[in-house]
Amino acid sequence: MEFILDTAEIDEVAEIAAWGVLHGVTTNPTLIRRAGGDFVETVRQIAELCDGPISAEVTATDTEGMLAEAYALKEQLPENVIIKVPCTPEGLAATRELSKAGIGVNVTLVFSVAQALLAARAGATYVSPFIGRIDDTGGDGMQFIQDLMQAWSQYPDLKTKVLAASIRSPEHVLQCLLAGAHACTIPTNVFRQLPNHPLTDKGIEMFLADWAEVESEGRSLTS
Repeated sequence: MEFILDTAEIDEVAEIAAWGVLHGVTTNPTLIRRAGGDFVETVRQIAELCDGPISAEVTATDTEGMLAEAYALKEQLPENVIIKVPCTPEGLAATRELSKAGIGVNVTLVFSVAQALLAARAGATYVSPFIGRIDDTGGDGMQFIQDLMQAWSQYPDLKTKVLAASIRSPEHVLQCLLAGAHACTIPTNVFRQLPNHPLTDKGIEMFLADWAEVESEGRSLTS
């Protein structure tokens, strides 16, 4: 599974990229607003820190406007930036045109299997189902991911990757992994929790205490 960071904060991208496990970054207008920087410059800096796919979202709602924004972004930004569009009829039409032009597309705001399959047939590189938002409405986001992966298993010709989004906890990440999702875009606060485990901390504490005794006996590595 690809580990993708969901943020527009440059420092957060640098932090997680330093771990050596980061496959890409997703941004959206809300994250850009929170970060407070210029959109194009923010995405450029992120793309320089991570050489995987960096999703930059258009704001137009009509196909012509989406395409104009997408082509403008591709002219200004590094090659690894892909275009993020909403799963609407207009977005699907834009996805088809962009994919035909060899431009990667992340179709976002996906809430049904039908939407996901339509986006895949339009040529999307990724489809982004929103787990947390489905849970918020009383649905079962993880069941949705399982249904998606079941559908994908029926159509081996599909090249589109399922990119689980709206992740709220490490448990969401685990369940996406077990369901076979191709990728997961994870907010920084959740990403930071993934490498942590109390038994790991306890083990390090024990090893350090034991090594302190070894050193006290004059048996250090450099002796």
